[in-house]
Amino acid sequence: MTVLLRGLACAWALMGAMSPLALAAEAAGTAPGPAAATPAPPPAVTGDPQYVIGPGDQLQVFVWRNPDLSVTVPVKPDGRITTPLVEDMQASGKTAGQLARDIEKVLAQYVRTPQVNIIVATPLSLYSAVKVVGQVKSPQTIPYREGLTVLDAVLTGGGLTDFAAGNRAKIIRQDNGRTTEVKVRIKDMVEHGDLRTNVPLRPGDTLIVPESRF
Repeated sequence: MTVLLRGLACAWALMGAMSPLALAAEAAGTAPGPAAATPAPPPAVTGDPQYVIGPGDQLQVFVWRNPDLSVTVPVKPDGRITTPLVEDMQASGKTAGQLARDIEKVLAQYVRTPQVNIIVATPLSLYSAVKVVGQVKSPQTIPYREGLTVLDAVLTGGGLTDFAAGNRAKIIRQDNGRTTEVKVRIKDMVEHGDLRTNVPLRPGDTLIVPESRF
């Protein structure tokens, strides 16, 4: 009998240490488990962090915990995008990370500590970019933007090398399925300010600067 009484006393003491809510949950078989961990926000950038956004790209803009602000938008020909609460934001020429930070600055006026993640879903600008090759200091592919000219492309490439035949440069262009050439005189532009052949470039153009003949 003494052993039985001691066992009952221990049981009552244990139940007294439990809260009424815990007792009710225990009786119903639904005792609370450990608290679920709060999900971490998505990373700021996904994909190639060095990819430069250009016109025609499709961007997925995610705003953490704000689904109404998360959209998929195209980059317009002028290089800009519009998302909820962010109107006419320049996107072309930026990486996904740079654009995400710029959008966060605007959203901070409306959302507490916004966290933005951008994915380039369809990088169409890869196919509409302008290529600068030959005797420029830094041959490269330039994201197309409205108003881009021959001189703009050359200066973006660091200018002409000492071996460039700038006045024999040409633009190779696909026009309605046909390949055409447009001659430009880059040396006259740079050395004499003659901009008569400083024509606007088109998406997909290739600017070729040949080597001079000795």
